[in-house]
Amino acid sequence: MSKKAFIFPGQGSQYVGMAKDLFDNSVEAKEMIKTADEAVGANLSYIMFNGPEEELKQTEFTQPAIFLHSVVLASLIRTLRPDAVAGHSLGEYSALVSAGAIQFYEAIKLVRQRGLAMQYAGSVMKGTMAAIVGLNPDVVNSICEETSSFGIVQCANFNSPGQIVISGSIEGVHKAMELCKSKGAKLVKELVVSGAFHSPLMEPAIERLSNALDQTNFYDARIPVYTNVTAKPVSDKNEIKKLLLEQLNAPVRWEEIILNMINDGIEEFYEIGPGKVLQGLVKRINPNVKCYGIDTYSDVNNYI
Repeated sequence: MSKKAFIFPGQGSQYVGMAKDLFDNSVEAKEMIKTADEAVGANLSYIMFNGPEEELKQTEFTQPAIFLHSVVLASLIRTLRPDAVAGHSLGEYSALVSAGAIQFYEAIKLVRQRGLAMQYAGSVMKGTMAAIVGLNPDVVNSICEETSSFGIVQCANFNSPGQIVISGSIEGVHKAMELCKSKGAKLVKELVVSGAFHSPLMEPAIERLSNALDQTNFYDARIPVYTNVTAKPVSDKNEIKKLLLEQLNAPVRWEEIILNMINDGIEEFYEIGPGKVLQGLVKRINPNVKCYGIDTYSDVNNYI
């Protein structure tokens, strides 16, 4: 039997209409989605199904929407039984539910609080993010150090070979973008985000997220969860909780996560949730492993 990993997408994978076919075709999905609406005290499902896109793109809704879509799918295909899980930034919360480290009802409330906390941080500490393609991590790191006199800027996501996201103050990021272009980056593109995620500018969110984490029950994970902060497998509940807080202003080490999983014997990856972002990254990290996507009800039917 091949060893399988479930991987869960983060912010940016949302789309209007997400999870609507799950709601329409599965009683279990319908119950979970209704429960989520009640737990977050907002008509989340209406925004997911109908938009408008501008509202769905607001961090406070984006995060619980992607989380909910992912967790419902994971529940519907639970007979697949992964050997390990990981999630990209927000996706780590979906991974933790899949691994039994947080209960769904508490996790959706926690994710809603995380989204609100990060949106708040983005409004009080203005920042931005940019994708850099075609430079190696050492070069991008040294550019960030070089331009930090203009404002905070650091690597936020090590996504795949030659694909890095930087994050920080508007001036710091813009200066780093100029330098990356001059050093021969193939693509330098500012991202449409509501804050400088995975940078010190998320500091105002830390206290708020810390309070929300303290109100959440954590359990030891049943299977290894490869975390964003360390890129290594974790199952201890206290370690999981500590790393979720650190994750706010630490880089997402996605490329390392996938390489570590492959080194530990994972041969098949299943992206569980909206979009295909992670499948693309996995293929760039190692084109030889098998990679599948489960996003819609018809995808679910292939596996149950």
